[in-house]
Amino acid sequence: MRRTAWQRLLAAAAGSTVLTYAVLRIAESRGVALLPPPVVSVLVVLLIAGVVLAMGWAVRQYAQGNRPNLDPLVAARTVVLATAAAWTGALLTGWYAGQVLVVVGDLEIAARRDVAEAAGAALVGTVLLAVVGLVVERWCEVKPPDDAPGTGLSAGAAT
Repeated sequence: MRRTAWQRLLAAAAGSTVLTYAVLRIAESRGVALLPPPVVSVLVVLLIAGVVLAMGWAVRQYAQGNRPNLDPLVAARTVVLATAAAWTGALLTGWYAGQVLVVVGDLEIAARRDVAEAAGAALVGTVLLAVVGLVVERWCEVKPPDDAPGTGLSAGAAT
């Protein structure tokens, strides 16, 4: 299994930012009011990042030989979870960045400033989630055995 390229995540975030911005501008032109994201969304993203980080730390300890009793299936699932977290973080980054861009010109209006602040906080959380996903993917890399040089398999790859 290959590591997720940060360039692809950046492209996904940029694409989802453009799409979100366009859809929200069209919706606002038709009278739809943009509401601030709920605070719980930030908390849930941070909770997921914490879980991914904790699971990744356990796999890292296993890969370094400090935790020999970890089930290899858990390690494989952690790699998949880390990849999903990285992609989810990237796409949600675009979603919240698009919301910030829609309201950034009207920050003197209290309702628009509330949207910018809440979406900005959520944006920081989703960037953190994407970064945690990439870091945990890296932690889950396992060196190939001596009899299979250059295979570059990670903990989630099937042989």
